[in-house]
Amino acid sequence: MSAPNETPITADLIQSHGLKPDEYQRILDLIGREPTLTELGIFSAMWNEHCSYKSSKKWLRTLPTKGPRVIQGPGENAGVVDIGDGDVVVFKMESHNHPSYIEPFQGAATGVGGILRDVFTMGARPIAAMNALRFGAPDHPKTRHLVSGVVAGVGGYGNSFGVPTVGGEVEFDARYNGNILVNAFAAGLAKADAIFLSEAKGVGLPVVYLGAKTGRDGVGGATMASAEFDESIEEKRPTVQVGDPFTEKCLLEACLELMQTGAVIAIQDMGAAGLTCSAVEMGAKGNLGIELNLDDVPVREDAMSAYEMMLSESQERMLMVLRPEKEDEASAIFRKWGLDFAIVGKTTDDLRFRVKIAGAEVADLPIKELGDEAPEYDRPHEPTAPIPALDAETVAPPHDFNEALLTLIGNANGASRRWVWEQYDTMIQGNTLVRPGGDAGVVRVEGHETKALAFSSDVTPRYVEANPYEGGKQAVAECWRNINATGAEPLAATDNLNFGNPEKPEIMGQLVGAIKGIGEACETLAFPIVSGNVSLYNETNGVAILPTPTIAGVGLLPDWNRMARIDAMADGDALFLVGDDGTHLGQSAFLRDVSGKIDGPPPPVDLDKEKAHGLFVRSAIRSGQLTACHDISSGGLAVALAEMVIGAKTGARIDDLGDGPAHALLFGEDQARYVVAVSAEQEASFTEGASEAGIPLRRLGVAGGTALAIRDLVNVDLSHLVGAHESWFPDYMSGTVAEHPAAAE
Repeated sequence: MSAPNETPITADLIQSHGLKPDEYQRILDLIGREPTLTELGIFSAMWNEHCSYKSSKKWLRTLPTKGPRVIQGPGENAGVVDIGDGDVVVFKMESHNHPSYIEPFQGAATGVGGILRDVFTMGARPIAAMNALRFGAPDHPKTRHLVSGVVAGVGGYGNSFGVPTVGGEVEFDARYNGNILVNAFAAGLAKADAIFLSEAKGVGLPVVYLGAKTGRDGVGGATMASAEFDESIEEKRPTVQVGDPFTEKCLLEACLELMQTGAVIAIQDMGAAGLTCSAVEMGAKGNLGIELNLDDVPVREDAMSAYEMMLSESQERMLMVLRPEKEDEASAIFRKWGLDFAIVGKTTDDLRFRVKIAGAEVADLPIKELGDEAPEYDRPHEPTAPIPALDAETVAPPHDFNEALLTLIGNANGASRRWVWEQYDTMIQGNTLVRPGGDAGVVRVEGHETKALAFSSDVTPRYVEANPYEGGKQAVAECWRNINATGAEPLAATDNLNFGNPEKPEIMGQLVGAIKGIGEACETLAFPIVSGNVSLYNETNGVAILPTPTIAGVGLLPDWNRMARIDAMADGDALFLVGDDGTHLGQSAFLRDVSGKIDGPPPPVDLDKEKAHGLFVRSAIRSGQLTACHDISSGGLAVALAEMVIGAKTGARIDDLGDGPAHALLFGEDQARYVVAVSAEQEASFTEGASEAGIPLRRLGVAGGTALAIRDLVNVDLSHLVGAHESWFPDYMSGTVAEHPAAAE
């Protein structure tokens, strides 16, 4: 080292960088001396949970990541899946939880910006976005402010950038009061022979900085994202990045134009830990060293230190290894788009990561140990204790079934999310076929007459907490089911595993159990995980969030003319239940929102039934037998029927629910089930096909009329259903919401 360390490395400084004493000792052993402040920051960035997955790597390796359509699995900026005709879909989901709690607008906006960069870094043009949002209790003093800021941030960035938001989730629970979740998904289209990776190749080649200038925003953001919150949360506001979607749009166009020239050898988004993570990952993957000269980094603030420049998470930036003969051409493209282009270093053959500033070397570290040999832990984990079975017979039926249904479709977690998604541009690019509000969003594949892609995001956190293994299976199964309900073949998934502190054995037990369930479901349903993100330490003052392993998936529709929707049934259509009758009330929305209890295990997931029932439904959709389809999930059969009649603007008369407790038949959340609408002309062939395939089928009744009438239990006018379903969110955000009477019982 040629530069003295001017900042003393103290125990407090090490702790403030999120490094444990044994990890610091490992640093000393690796480099044989005390690190400089810049080196300490680099190790902190590369070895924190957010970047290194040190608590989860052991278990993530167990997930199925390969399949006949998988071109690129985990380990790159995003996953890549073949959709035929030389095209691929590129997609990923990532969290921006901690920043969005501290500064909701910018935290959510830069979460969207980051995931879009992950996609177009691979050479894909983004065509769809989703978001999965979890907020605290509606009556918590911060919740309305956080909802408003996050939704505005998601919409402000995605709308300005020009990508349609086609799906997602919004849920409320007191367990998110101090730590909301903002999970952002993006998908793009590319050619199979034009995918760009982050692995550097070749010695002595220029390392190029692209995009916006570097500032002090986001310094230490990755480390902050790997820590629990406490009373000092407001002090963390400076670690939230600031986004500029218009600059990102220019960056997209410049990158895609540059990629056409053959100039790009490797390219990496500057996301978490900024310049540090992007440079180290590019070099380590290619078994090369990297040397950076920070004097050449474009900056927008004066007197930035090497530490600040290396850890800045300023947005809209890329790092690239360039073919030297293409330098002038590449520079001209970026300057045309009004973006910075600067050669800031070179690749070397010595496997060292060197950083220089003002003629002094402030970092000289082994790049492999930084990039892919971070600490890996096999943390102690305790399985979640099983919850005794809950007999539906012991659960009291509601006093009024009409009131119970109106509560379920009109409370914080059951009401329409229209207020949210109408703030997003869902139709930009002109290819959206199904907007948010159904089972899955659907987008046409440009350049093809009939091909389309379906997208969904799902998890039921209360299930995961009660039984992480079954809850993990259910998250995958519901995502698969939602995509399948459009008629699309589910191709692959991305996961966003949001949990509390993994150093607590009970939390680590939740993570391990959920990953086991996710892995088994993905294997059985041929739905591999091709990308993802782990977000741990989601706790405030020692209170963890609900375990929330979000699963987002992509499906392929060969012909969108043969596509099912939840709102397409017509008067006179026969309504059928595909699957078994409702029996399971444990962890149900009915139990929580109507009975005011949280009890029992979640519904078990029979993956063989999921697959058999799903394949039958998909076949029926593609053969033109179904006019509408909706999967049954939270709230059970009654809520699924209510959502269908609301969407279709026509009523239904249900006469046959089967035998058993009425509230279990209506509100049970048994899995592997769909409600489908079949025209009179198709009914005979549909029922015959189900019989031949051994699929349980019940003819519920018929669509039509102006009310949802279910036996002698429910009779609610369509206008009342719509009013209950559509009013909660706008009333809540305007400050005029009153809980539905039954919800307060």
